Amino acid sequence: MIRPLRLTSGLVTAGLLGGVATTSGIALTTTSGWLIVRADQGPQIMLLLTAIVAVRTFGLARPVFRYWERLRSHDAALADLAEARTETYAALIPLTPARLGTHGRADVLTGVVDDLTDVVEASVRVTVPGIAALLAGTGAAALTAVVEPRVGLVLAAMLLAVAGIASLADRLESRSQTEVLAARAEVARVAQLTADHADELRSIGGTQTASGWLRSAHSELSDSTTRQSLGRSLSAAAVLVITGLATITAAAVAVTSDASTPVRALLVLAPVATGEALGVLTDATRALARARACAQRLDELLGRTPAVADPGDVDALGVQGIPHLRLAGVHAGWHPGHTDVGPVDLTIEPGDRVAITGPNGSGKSTLLAVLARHLDPTSGSYTINGRDVTRARLEDVRALYAIVDDEPHVLAATLRANLALAAPEADDPALVDSLRRAGLGEWFTGLGDGLDSRLGAGGLGISGGERARLSIARAIASGRPVILLDEPVAHLDHPTAEAVIADLLQHAGRRSVIMVTHHGVGLDRMDHVVTIPREGVPSHAEERVLG
Repeated sequence: MIRPLRLTSGLVTAGLLGGVATTSGIALTTTSGWLIVRADQGPQIMLLLTAIVAVRTFGLARPVFRYWERLRSHDAALADLAEARTETYAALIPLTPARLGTHGRADVLTGVVDDLTDVVEASVRVTVPGIAALLAGTGAAALTAVVEPRVGLVLAAMLLAVAGIASLADRLESRSQTEVLAARAEVARVAQLTADHADELRSIGGTQTASGWLRSAHSELSDSTTRQSLGRSLSAAAVLVITGLATITAAAVAVTSDASTPVRALLVLAPVATGEALGVLTDATRALARARACAQRLDELLGRTPAVADPGDVDALGVQGIPHLRLAGVHAGWHPGHTDVGPVDLTIEPGDRVAITGPNGSGKSTLLAVLARHLDPTSGSYTINGRDVTRARLEDVRALYAIVDDEPHVLAATLRANLALAAPEADDPALVDSLRRAGLGEWFTGLGDGLDSRLGAGGLGISGGERARLSIARAIASGRPVILLDEPVAHLDHPTAEAVIADLLQHAGRRSVIMVTHHGVGLDRMDHVVTIPREGVPSHAEERVLG
């Protein structure tokens, strides 16, 4: 379960440093007031030296301790963010893809990046200013009470009133936060959808329609944010009103006090300086409410039970070379109690080239998920070299497969990093060879920085064909014995699609290649074509041997 707040020693230290900085600010304001009024009385300069030195000390201490606090808090936040991202990615991997089918890539990206960042940053935006405000506020009230107990009570009442306003602000923020986050996720979803299919939208004249979707999503986000900001604005205004009332009350008490005129000035300024220190609590409550909503979204994303898990007693698969795959009477589904494909009888000999075709919704991609063991069969058997895969280590089975889907992801990183994603131990010559075998040799030669060339956001743009070939280069570089292709050329024109498939099959070597398609591209190059009909018809009845 994701915790919206993490209390660590680094954050507590940062909060204490922030408290010293905030207290120094309060002391600077009140001491300056005392010094100005006392200096106006024309005393000897020696009588003012202590106050002058105090003003200078507080004036220097505030920025120094604030800077120190920022260093500590940012160090703690970045360390927490790195740890939280690692934990989140580790929790996501067992859910991919079977338990994330209802979440689009944009939704997952928003959850992992934006929501997780908001949760981690809340520790800095809530814990640090909360500790600082508590330390400075109680300190100011206590010290003021020593000078004039009645003004000390005013400051104490001010602290309680601001705490009540912060609690109310938290409730107002929490009510609207879910709506704001949903609107933000919708903007991300529509933006990704529009960007990913920009070429198709232009070709059918749908650019204006897509722009309308994006404007509508942004408008909803703007409306939600405006409604949320109303409560936030009222809370901030309430803190100012409380500060004003406390200042007026303190002034009324100071007038009747027996203290000297400079001390009276100090008493009047104490609520003003304290109110400024407490004003950060409204922003802290906003961050807290947002973190709670983000944590709830993350829990919903990560709280699912993985579709596949290692049994308690597992055997090492021990595959050497290209495996023999067999499915007998296999049924499978993405959701419990629902069958998306089956029955399927399929035998894949080492080195076979197999195409799987069928109408949309017939379960082609589900069958690939079973092969890669992202799903386990609900009935029937699936064996590798005669061994039941459900009795083998999950890691061993998945290590046999390199997967190329219809929307390969390009990291905003170097070309080397994009290839090393699939082949972390491969050296540079092996990576370059995989590019040439995937048909990217000429493209690679034209890159000024070679493998150090940056791709994606902030780097080189690549076409749909180059993206597909890059994904194939990853599969080749991985060295895995079976390549699974899920509509790898679905978004490419026919000549480019034919060329991509031809290069892949030519350079796949002895590896088995299993391709899902409904376009018919590359079928003439396959050894077998298996057509999966609608649910309830055995797929082996539609198998054709081409070579």
